[in-house]
Amino acid sequence: MTEINSAKQIEAIPEQALAWHREGRGAVLATVVQTWGSAPRRIGGQMVISGQGDMAGSVSGGCVEGAVVLEALEALSAGEIKVLEYGISDGDAFAVGLACGGTIRVLLEPVGAVLSEPLLAELVAARAARQPMAYCVNCETGANALHAHGYDERMRLDRSGFEPDGVTFVSVHNPKLRLIIVGAVHIAQALVPMAELAGFDVYLIDPRGSFGSIERFPNHQIIEDWPDQALRDLQLEARSALVLLTHDPKLDDPALQVGLASNAYYIGALGSTRTHHTRVERFLSLGFSQAQIGRIHGPVGLPIRAATPAEIAASILAQMIATLRLP
Repeated sequence: MTEINSAKQIEAIPEQALAWHREGRGAVLATVVQTWGSAPRRIGGQMVISGQGDMAGSVSGGCVEGAVVLEALEALSAGEIKVLEYGISDGDAFAVGLACGGTIRVLLEPVGAVLSEPLLAELVAARAARQPMAYCVNCETGANALHAHGYDERMRLDRSGFEPDGVTFVSVHNPKLRLIIVGAVHIAQALVPMAELAGFDVYLIDPRGSFGSIERFPNHQIIEDWPDQALRDLQLEARSALVLLTHDPKLDDPALQVGLASNAYYIGALGSTRTHHTRVERFLSLGFSQAQIGRIHGPVGLPIRAATPAEIAASILAQMIATLRLP
């Protein structure tokens, strides 16, 4: 049995399942559908098992994977859907960093027999295109479908789970969150690693070469195009946040115009209340409506009296998350 668990491959479980199935190796998709207590993986966590017992991903952080593999091989042979339930002891839970044990339910779907190849391929294509998708499956009959609409609350909260009927499980497949920062300034030096830890893919734009030196951003490549062109290339969408930190209208304003024309879920711009008032007047004169301009969080960040670059970065990230998660 081979275990494949790099961070990138853990995120690409449907892709791995499709690849193994098409290679003729067989594949079973295992999904955490319910938890009680201190479960190691959140609902929606996935792993895939090949017909040879290879696996990628995790449903329990290592507590029950061996048992899941054996059950998956049986499900693959029978071509039937299966729901498993495991109790995780306090000792096993402690070994994977939890304070106490819990219980998990795991859904097994053999690819081909239950989860058809065309449906899985459609899901993989949607994920590649950064299209939010809900995969719905009846855990008793195996009836399944993909939906691009109709589960707005689940999609906004990234919350997989059972519908009120108790048998229909909805697996949320959202594209990874993106943060695009304009301005390689001190606040960005703190915000980049914070946002990456929070699960964002971060893009940093600054055409001023001296600002984006490798010494200041040793692990990040700076996009040195003009912000408006770079943003058009990046194609802001509903899982994108845009933060403008240059404090220079020559750079910020063209970027804001692109941002306001997009459906980015968050737009924030650095500057004092007076600076933002002046910004509003400029954009009104350009023909933008109050409703459009009202999308700009300015001054950027939650009002927590942040003083240092790191504190300002923390307030920005908190505001980005609140905008995404709160009604």
